[in-house]
Amino acid sequence: APPGIVLIAINPYEALPIYGDEVIRAYSGRQLGDMDPHIFAVAEEALGQMVRFGRSQSLVISGESGAGKTASAKYAMRFFTTAGGCHGDASMEEKVLASSPLMEAFGNAKTTRNDNSSRFGKYLEIGFIQENVTGATIKTYLLEKSRVTFQAKEERNYHIFYQLCASASLPELQGLGLRECPPVSVTPM
Repeated sequence: APPGIVLIAINPYEALPIYGDEVIRAYSGRQLGDMDPHIFAVAEEALGQMVRFGRSQSLVISGESGAGKTASAKYAMRFFTTAGGCHGDASMEEKVLASSPLMEAFGNAKTTRNDNSSRFGKYLEIGFIQENVTGATIKTYLLEKSRVTFQAKEERNYHIFYQLCASASLPELQGLGLRECPPVSVTPM
């Protein structure tokens, strides 16, 4: 098999106007190399290869803490649902990604490099009929179980523990036996 495509992206740590619908339309249907390197160019190539040859495709998104892996995966999913369309449900992207804040509470922690660092790997499998997205499943793999019992100085364990402490007085959590904790700052999701 020929080598895969490699895209090196840098997280600018700010919102840029390079991921909107007009940019998706610009990359949709274009050949790889016709335009500047972009996550949408890689997604278009994978979508085109899948439709032309009927073979499954994979996007491997890797990088250090805070590199923008989750954001890149969301942009690729957005490309697939916008450029390829959704079979039967136009809000598929929102449904697939709606679980993200809940998953982040259980799987993200504060590290010395990132206040909201994912401590798990994600495997996102997207189903298609031709180029139309039909559904998706997300599997997660916890990478750092040790963080539950130990954190390095200046780090903290999974956000869910802090959120439970901060919510201990809520009526719906009274039966859990939680104790009030000193105020903590919970990183917004």
